[in-house]
Amino acid sequence: MVQYIWKTPSWPDLYWDSAELLHPLGKARQAQGMLLSESACFELELQSEVLTDEAITTAAIEGEKINRDSVRSSVARRLGLPTVGLPVAERGIDGLIEMLLDATRKYMLPLTFERLKGWQAALFPTGYSGINPVVTGDWRRQEEDPMQVVSGPIGKEKVHFEAPPAHRIDDEVEQFLDWFTSSEKTTDGLVRAAAAHLRFVTIHPFQDGNGRVTRAITDMALAQDEKNGCRLYSMSAQINAERDAYYDILERTQKGTGDITEWIVWFLQCLERAIRHSGAEVQKAQEKARLWQQISHLNLNDRQKKVINRLFEAGPGGFEGGLTNRKYRGITRTTRETAKRDIADLVAKGILVKNPGGGRNTSYELYGSV
Repeated sequence: MVQYIWKTPSWPDLYWDSAELLHPLGKARQAQGMLLSESACFELELQSEVLTDEAITTAAIEGEKINRDSVRSSVARRLGLPTVGLPVAERGIDGLIEMLLDATRKYMLPLTFERLKGWQAALFPTGYSGINPVVTGDWRRQEEDPMQVVSGPIGKEKVHFEAPPAHRIDDEVEQFLDWFTSSEKTTDGLVRAAAAHLRFVTIHPFQDGNGRVTRAITDMALAQDEKNGCRLYSMSAQINAERDAYYDILERTQKGTGDITEWIVWFLQCLERAIRHSGAEVQKAQEKARLWQQISHLNLNDRQKKVINRLFEAGPGGFEGGLTNRKYRGITRTTRETAKRDIADLVAKGILVKNPGGGRNTSYELYGSV
């Protein structure tokens, strides 16, 4: 039989080689410090992008695709940002955003049974995951044992992990919450986030939504470490980008002895990459701020501002074939003639430059010096 980590005599006490963590922990701390110092002027804008990415990718890790504009709408409403042109968010998306914000903005509040169950219930407001009914707001039930993570076609399934039986969940979660509270004062915050992630996803207390709740707990632990409820980087986005490596290291650790050094090293390295990726977004925000500072005197209308922002976010060559009259109309929901006048005005003001070619293929890009 496979000796899962929760079957070892030492469980739930996990251990690691602190000497092996010194280098990856130092690099993660350095990246964290740089981001926190550089992002102060762009905190709200960056949080909006990070929260959007976090919601989309934490769902994607579970194989669920959600609409980015719907997520942006939910995020914008909760952060007090403009929602003009954005659709009304779906109920499930609202629940996901509420969970992420509750975990991070209210990081100082204790983590409890009720809070965890509320987070999971918010993910499934209809009581269904797709077409399947889901137990919401409570732990999985004994009749669902064994709870297994499997892959492969029917008849050839590979079992990657089996969670503790349902009758142990109350005790397992209670021990986890006691540790989560006490470890904040005794364990390095980033190491604690790694251990919390592993411990909770191993308990796997819910019928569905365990991964998303686990990543919310991880974000909460990181917020507690930074004493900052404004998330400036997305671990879920980075985990999704490295999901094969994530599942490999997770499976090895969950079938291990209780020594989670390798897992923590991987987590810290992944965290550093997530932070550095967000640092690139801060640089982009700085460039965007400089752009608007340069053109703020040109009296642009809202349609033109929206298109400039879209072009900037897409980056050079991001609009395949350049900006055309048709694409302008698609972005702004305006008429052909209005789009023609707006584009001509942007060209005259030196904001857009015409690409080579003409006729039906006439297209434009942001002028490089803007």
